[in-house]
Amino acid sequence: MGTVVSYLTKTVFLGNEAWRFGLLLMGILGGFVAGRLLRYLIEHAGERLQRAEERRLAGLMLHCLARPAAFLCFVIGLQSGFSAIRIAEPEILVHVAKVFHVLYAVGLGYAIYRMVDVIDFYLKRWAARTESKIDDMLVPLIRKSLRVAVVIVVALFIVESFHGNVTSLLMSLGVGGLAVALAAQDTIKNFFGSIMIVLDKPFQVGDRIVIGGHDGPVEEVGFRSTKIRTLEGDLVTVPNSIVTNEIVRNVGKRPHIRRLTNITITYDTPPEKVKRAVEIIREILHNHEGMHPDFPPRVYFNEFNEASLNIVMIYWYRPASYWDFLEFSNRVNMQILERFNAEGIEFAFPTQTVYLANDQKRQLALRLLNDRTQIG
Repeated sequence: MGTVVSYLTKTVFLGNEAWRFGLLLMGILGGFVAGRLLRYLIEHAGERLQRAEERRLAGLMLHCLARPAAFLCFVIGLQSGFSAIRIAEPEILVHVAKVFHVLYAVGLGYAIYRMVDVIDFYLKRWAARTESKIDDMLVPLIRKSLRVAVVIVVALFIVESFHGNVTSLLMSLGVGGLAVALAAQDTIKNFFGSIMIVLDKPFQVGDRIVIGGHDGPVEEVGFRSTKIRTLEGDLVTVPNSIVTNEIVRNVGKRPHIRRLTNITITYDTPPEKVKRAVEIIREILHNHEGMHPDFPPRVYFNEFNEASLNIVMIYWYRPASYWDFLEFSNRVNMQILERFNAEGIEFAFPTQTVYLANDQKRQLALRLLNDRTQIG
């Protein structure tokens, strides 16, 4: 490290007057200030354009280019200031030129990276006009693919600028490259998992699914993971490799909601009132709201429970709107409660009957063994 500093001191710093370093400092500060000012002006103009619907695209483009323009302005100021420094060594001049080429490439790549938002804007508008939700899943994948491609191209350009031959560099990695490939196994699995989700379509963005104990609508399907907003409000991120290997319940695709419930009445209910209870429930559910002809309601006196007589009630509600289903179930429950009370049919609750000895059906009989005297 000391040798490098000594070499740079002899070749760069020595032999330059103080005013040259002043120009370098002015170039750096000037580039920074000009970049900040240019960024403010561009962002301000972009915000004004985005307020008008017909100029929203132009405003979005300016907003995307604001930061890259500020960076490039700083690089120009840095290069202008550095041009005042005299460097005698040609080798250092070559390296300096490479550094500035890389900085300009990074600035250009950054601009393209940000401009992906414009393509994303067009894709979202196109997806909004279609009924299929597959488009909503493809848009974030395309956006991320383009950004990854830009990063890879810029990285390869940087490597080529300093190394020369990218192919030979990759070949020379050897065991290191194999280690990187092994470390990237999960990333590759998740990437192919995202492709399988798009092709197989087990769910779409907006569908409510249940996976691994997590229940909620799908917000986004990315390269690495799928994001689920649970009913509690938490954002759960599930790797796509797990999504493709787990059992996924797509609640959002169910055609109806089934309700299966048991209505219990007391054991001392006469048979005619048990029949009447079944009839009342059938009358309430006859041709009910949300009924499909292929799925009529089912009501039966089906079981003798430990503490009650059991009536099973099953019905299917279409469409599968959960809140409408709850509202309908509320009305059904209120009607059952009102009509059972009017008919004198009592609901059962957990009870126990205790039989005491010496009642009429169970006479108490005790035998004393010593004197053989019988009481009873």
